[in-house]
Amino acid sequence: MARLWRSALLVLAALLLAALGFLTWQRFWPAQAAPGWRYEVAHADIAKASALAWQGDALLTAEELKDGKGRLLRIDAQGRRSVLSEGLYKPDGLVPYQDGFAYSQEGGTHPIRWFDAAGSRDLFTGINAQGLWAEGKRLYAVEDRKGAGRLLRYDAADGSLTVLRDHLDEAESFTRCPDGSAFYTEKSRGLVRQLSDDGRDPPALRDLREPSFLLCDRRGLWISEDSTHRARLLLWDRQSAPRAILTFLRAPQALLPRGDGYLLAEGGRDRIIALEPR
Repeated sequence: MARLWRSALLVLAALLLAALGFLTWQRFWPAQAAPGWRYEVAHADIAKASALAWQGDALLTAEELKDGKGRLLRIDAQGRRSVLSEGLYKPDGLVPYQDGFAYSQEGGTHPIRWFDAAGSRDLFTGINAQGLWAEGKRLYAVEDRKGAGRLLRYDAADGSLTVLRDHLDEAESFTRCPDGSAFYTEKSRGLVRQLSDDGRDPPALRDLREPSFLLCDRRGLWISEDSTHRARLLLWDRQSAPRAILTFLRAPQALLPRGDGYLLAEGGRDRIIALEPR
């Protein structure tokens, strides 16, 4: 009997060590770049880094912290940091808009706000508002809500707010491609949908792992997977299967063009990384 107990304890210990090893591996294994790409850390120590936008040669970013601890930061070309706004509830979307910037807060019911050097004002109210996209006087926003999310369009010309889609499941991002086609994510369903005139919005991609931020450019449609472990940054040329450009990420968020490469906010590692083609 004692031998059986010893054997059982040894098996249990081995299983616990294997589980601990797996958890340690997926937490600390560094991000990997696909052939033809490389990355490096551009800015460290940015808590829950999320949104990204350019203000001339300065970088604006957000710390996506809850309970009024979120902040908008400005990092100048010399790397000096300043706080643009604080006391925020999970600031997430951030886009240039109407000679200033608009930002959203994902942590509850809050206004989408606009600001410039002279001041700020509320534009409209969203519930768990996340991704923003600007086109001229129009500003698009999506809400990260279970089964109740909306795709909204605000028009600065007359202050109107239009609900384009509702009953979405954790919508996190909206983008438009150079050819005019538009896409948005439903994170919990693992979907990227293409916006259609008939309102059906067929899935363009399925079975993704928590798809979040979208960016479309000459290379194709970029998708970040907002997963805590082993997340990916995908690039889809809209012909073949998506290609993983970065793997083993932790909660990647916004992707911002920089020259021929990009900056990527990696919230799970509190940093912004620079991604470049080799």
